[in-house]
Amino acid sequence: MSTVTGLDHDREAILAEVRAFVDTEVAPNAGDFDQSERLPRTLLDRVGELGLWAPFLPVEQGGAGLDMVTLGRIHEEVGRGCSGLRSMLTVHGMVSWAVGRWGSDEQRDRWLPELISGGTFGVFCLSEPDSGSDASAAGTLAVADGSDWVINGHKKWITGGQVADVLLVFARTGPGMSAFLVPRTADGVEITPIPNMLGTRSSMIAEIVLRDVRVGAEARLGPPGWAAGTVMTGALDLGRYSVACGSVGIIQACLDACVAYTTRRTVHDGRLRDLQLIRRKVSDMVTSARAARLLCEHAGRLKDAGDPATIMATWVAKYHASTAATAAASDAVQIHGANGCSADYPVARLYRDAKIMEIIEGSTELQQTTIAEEAYREVA
Repeated sequence: MSTVTGLDHDREAILAEVRAFVDTEVAPNAGDFDQSERLPRTLLDRVGELGLWAPFLPVEQGGAGLDMVTLGRIHEEVGRGCSGLRSMLTVHGMVSWAVGRWGSDEQRDRWLPELISGGTFGVFCLSEPDSGSDASAAGTLAVADGSDWVINGHKKWITGGQVADVLLVFARTGPGMSAFLVPRTADGVEITPIPNMLGTRSSMIAEIVLRDVRVGAEARLGPPGWAAGTVMTGALDLGRYSVACGSVGIIQACLDACVAYTTRRTVHDGRLRDLQLIRRKVSDMVTSARAARLLCEHAGRLKDAGDPATIMATWVAKYHASTAATAAASDAVQIHGANGCSADYPVARLYRDAKIMEIIEGSTELQQTTIAEEAYREVA
């Protein structure tokens, strides 16, 4: 099997390969991943073999130079199979992007080869127990001590935290925010799994406490007090884009499940698919998937063009796709009836995963506020 790196950016060939991987190795086992609340190491290694961890990094940095539109379609396919795995791609991609974009030559040489291969797994450490949608990282402090930095803080809801190798930690440094690449093995790093999450249960979420963690000057990504409008904003935009595209995958998975179920299920001596109420719900899913996919593609094209308008386009795509995924998953459970409440059918997991999409990388309410503010600025 070829890899993304080995393909000459033939989008359809890449997507066909990823689709086959999802259909044979991911989707059939997603229920087991959900129940066990983890992804097997063999699956994560397969992602690396396929070159999917950070294919968007430029060729000169060791990546495939993959365009963002194709990356979005890849994350849609993976999201169709398992939102937990797609979440792992998201956070690892955010860390890889940050190192590739803002890292020094030394940081790139040290971290990028292993991040690209998946030999080192990176996690994005911004959220804190009491901060909610506040991205100021106010509770984590990094204090200069000679040429070193000493970090104290508490991060929570960290996707992939249980298997993290390097932590991209955001901390206050005086009046500003800085980002640090902290090895998991550093003294003072404590990682505790968070079990029984509502959705994306296989993404191995953890809370991470940093107690007097000492790192050298080479751990800081960019100048001190500088990360808020650069490292954090750019990485979150990429993460939001991935979540939007993954939400399209959830809608598609709901559609596929409902079409198959209603075709074989009978009611009143006829097939369930022939009821007009069922057809309305299915048509809504078709429309939602196509509309959300187009919004994601628009945001991706703006990213590829280097157009700053991609920031708002991504907010819009994520808002529409995540709310549409929740609606589609709700209808999918309703269509399946009691079976939809059972782990024997995928729609129960899709329903739980879809709700998570409305919370992560900017809640629905935060998106509504942000999009409305942009509308008023345009009028003014």
